[in-house]
Amino acid sequence: MSSEGSSSFPWTLCVSALKNLETVVEVAAQHFFGDDGKWNFIAATEATKVLVRLGMLRDSGWKMLLEGGGTVNSEKSKDLRVTVGGIRRDGRPGENYYGDIPPHLERRAMAALNRFGENAKIASDPMWRQRLRQSYEPPAEVVEKPTFSSIWFEKGLSSQLLLTGEVLSIMRPLLYVLLIRKYGIRSWFPWAVSLGVDLTGISFLSFATNPKRTSKESCYQLSSIEKEEIKRRKRILALYLMRDPFFTKYTKNILEKGDRCFSQIPIAGFLIAKGVELLIGAQTRFTYTLGS
Repeated sequence: MSSEGSSSFPWTLCVSALKNLETVVEVAAQHFFGDDGKWNFIAATEATKVLVRLGMLRDSGWKMLLEGGGTVNSEKSKDLRVTVGGIRRDGRPGENYYGDIPPHLERRAMAALNRFGENAKIASDPMWRQRLRQSYEPPAEVVEKPTFSSIWFEKGLSSQLLLTGEVLSIMRPLLYVLLIRKYGIRSWFPWAVSLGVDLTGISFLSFATNPKRTSKESCYQLSSIEKEEIKRRKRILALYLMRDPFFTKYTKNILEKGDRCFSQIPIAGFLIAKGVELLIGAQTRFTYTLGS
């Protein structure tokens, strides 16, 4: 029996390992195969990330991926914190835990305490401890994970848009790399298509979770961590300012002008010059994968 959101496979570990591996692959491929040949290896790494993320999306019950799958989306709603014997499932006391104890329960508690001394020696045995632990464990709550068909055909437009937005977010880095491989890093086409996919995915998510645009019954209710994830995806759109050809044509010129304006100021000019140097140096590598 498995509960919703739980998984025995380390999906987040695989995603994190692939992100770190991608940096090594790019450096090694560029060294041995040059700027043009490296994109074949980067595309293969991105395709692997897509497969892992799609597997994670399916295994999580089609829930929103956090930080590209690097964080588990496991926040549970309050209604799942059921109380068993006065103790909630999160380990804290239930609502009436410290309330008045009825007399009949007090008598039963005293009798149980008297029996406790008699059973202490037996309970010290490892096998008995295991049996006692199993007898007092609350039954695991089984929550069926929604299937693709139940989301797509039964839960309405909001769920369809949410799922489509997630798939677009997962596919975007691979699509971007494939277009760079075909048209080159200086072409506007990969940059514009990637930006368009990101904007479309965020628009789908915003529409699916906005009760003003969809009926309250079909509107997807975001958890707090999912709201933060949508904000994060909107913030990282600023990275397109650091991606070619926009960076070479506009951002780099603005940075260099700012460097020249502050160059006469002793301390600030030095710090700004070093900051601009670091930004330009960082832009030459890995900017296509930032935020993916």
